[in-house]
Amino acid sequence: MGPRLPATMQNGAVWLRRFGRTTPGAIGAVVIVSVVLCLFAGLTSANQLSGKISRHDRVLQQTEPLAYAAQRLYVALSTADAAAAEAFLSGGIETPAVRARYQQALADAAGALAEATAGASDEQTRLIVARISAELPAFTGLVETARANNRQGFPVGSAYLREASALMRDSLLKNAEELSQSRFAAVRAEQRDIAAMPFTTIGLLLLVLAACGAGSYLLMRRTNRRVNLGLVGAAGASALALVWILLATTIAATALDTGDSGASKEFETLAQARILAQQARTDETLQLIIRGDIAQGEESFTGHIDGLRTRVDAVLGTDSAARTSLDRWTEGHRLQVEAYRAANFNAALNQAIGAGPDGSAARFAALDDTLRTNLADTRRELRDGVDSAGDALGWSPSLILLLLLGAAGSVVVGLWPRLKEFL
Repeated sequence: MGPRLPATMQNGAVWLRRFGRTTPGAIGAVVIVSVVLCLFAGLTSANQLSGKISRHDRVLQQTEPLAYAAQRLYVALSTADAAAAEAFLSGGIETPAVRARYQQALADAAGALAEATAGASDEQTRLIVARISAELPAFTGLVETARANNRQGFPVGSAYLREASALMRDSLLKNAEELSQSRFAAVRAEQRDIAAMPFTTIGLLLLVLAACGAGSYLLMRRTNRRVNLGLVGAAGASALALVWILLATTIAATALDTGDSGASKEFETLAQARILAQQARTDETLQLIIRGDIAQGEESFTGHIDGLRTRVDAVLGTDSAARTSLDRWTEGHRLQVEAYRAANFNAALNQAIGAGPDGSAARFAALDDTLRTNLADTRRELRDGVDSAGDALGWSPSLILLLLLGAAGSVVVGLWPRLKEFL
């Protein structure tokens, strides 16, 4: 047998058991249980709903801007790679427009990288950003070396440019793409958390309602009073809190629209489409630098174009301006390949980087402008949805806490007179 309790504690336990069987003891138990549940439910509700609002703020101030910066970083790096290839293909001194595009791409990459660095809060993001920061100067150094050799007519310039492009495609762009994917995944996770029902809070509110119901039944059995206004008030406040939470969370989830047709999914899909377009453009220019068998380059180009077309059709439709620009660009690429395979390198080169409106460079620029505009519009819809979700949840923590505090007070006010009758 275990150690026995001291006599005073045994007497106290016996007294509590006896008192609990009396009517005032039962009323006191109802008061304590109901008040504790109301307070616990109120604090838990406020904490869960405040967490949703914190996630809403984090999406608008950090998670979504970082995802947008990540895709801008990829596009800027890819643009720099393509512009460097165009400059090399121009032969000798490149045109001011091509040089300006290359320098602007590097400036955009630096800006996006700085924004990503400022928003990096996890170790994975910091590591990716650090790798890109370390390798970008190496890329620009190789490009400048290739440019200097090309201006002097040295064939070794193409080797430096291929090395620069390999560094860009095998490391810089892969890291940027990984960063973009992880940041968009973070946006989706934050939105799911905002839209999710707070089941812990809902369960506690149901317990409060059950406690109010059980207390009313116990009082009816002990005092023959059918209704206690205090318990009715507590049940009403708890029920109102429950309805408010269900409606606010449902409205927030609807505003976010995290389904396949929602702004979040469309935003990510268009960002992927723009990345695929940049990858295809790089394939297009590298084919002419290699000046050999383009079968592998064509396979890569076709794969990127197929993925791009699928995403454009899914979000914008087959009759959209982006789809029209895409078709015009692929038609221009077909002409480039035909000229190349006919051993007409100058015609292929002119089609790829020529300044004319029918050249692939102009057609690709039209597509990229359209995708950028659509991406900006979809991003605005995404942020508006997150804003609306925040508005729906804005007053919920304070309101629910006040309702549950009111419910606890109602229990005390309603049952104290009944308890005084026996004291």
